[in-house]
Amino acid sequence: MARPKPATFDKQKTVADNRRVRFDYHVEDTLEAGLALHGTEVKALRGGQASIKESYAEVRGGQVWLVNANIPEYANGNRENHEPKRPRKLLLHEREIERLLGAIERKGMTLVPLSVYFNSTGRAKVELAVARGKQAHDKRQTIKDRDWQRDKARVMRDRG
Repeated sequence: MARPKPATFDKQKTVADNRRVRFDYHVEDTLEAGLALHGTEVKALRGGQASIKESYAEVRGGQVWLVNANIPEYANGNRENHEPKRPRKLLLHEREIERLLGAIERKGMTLVPLSVYFNSTGRAKVELAVARGKQAHDKRQTIKDRDWQRDKARVMRDRG
């Protein structure tokens, strides 16, 4: 019997966030994936250095890869330092990969990372979103809704 999944992910220390994803995409589903890292990459992540703004995930050869994520070289590293923008393998179960592959091929979805973080056991994790791109008019509607919520909160705060 499968263990029940928690409602939210156990984020202890967030290293990198991609807040732009929720504006550019309709997020359908999220999942947590492990991140296969080399030695100095972990040190650089623990120092809070990472960027996932231009990154995405893709399925290649039955495995999921995080492409174009920037983890800069560790300052105190030696000649064994890592390459900053190398593709990194994401650790997922086979049935999760099959589900993602089906969503990408049939529905035209995209895999985008929402955040990179360390969980309570100290493991580096990536929060992946299965998302569909927004059109320009959808983005304008999102801006209108956000402004309305802000104005509504301001009015409620002033009245009561």
